[in-house]
Amino acid sequence: MEVGQNSNRRRTMLAQINVTPFVDVMLVLLIIFMITAPMMEKGVDVDLPEVENAPNLSAVKEPLIITVNRKGQIMVGSSQVDSAAKLIPVLQQVLSEREDKTVYLEADKTVPYGQVVQVMAAVKRAGVVKLGMVAQEPEK
Repeated sequence: MEVGQNSNRRRTMLAQINVTPFVDVMLVLLIIFMITAPMMEKGVDVDLPEVENAPNLSAVKEPLIITVNRKGQIMVGSSQVDSAAKLIPVLQQVLSEREDKTVYLEADKTVPYGQVVQVMAAVKRAGVVKLGMVAQEPEK
């Protein structure tokens, strides 16, 4: 009779798992991931020109943005393109998968005007119907 009681006690001891340390570790990991996740997204640093009544891009669903940074590098989304001439096939491929053929161009205000015009011409040659220029409101 005693053997049966010992095995019954062991079962009750094994059935009780303390989940408090597990929850503590999971909460710490959750906080770490919440803090580091925004840092993982690496954007392109662009100093946009300031314009009164600048358009708001947040209303547009996932806009296709072409960026020319202060070094003159051309970016389509997060991928870099070597030159304005190579921008045409890249844009044609990206736009073939999209319904909306609208493209937004954001160029650093220190980029020479000639380079911005070359990018605009390449965008038009790629078959883009609507090209928008991105600017920001002046700080008051």
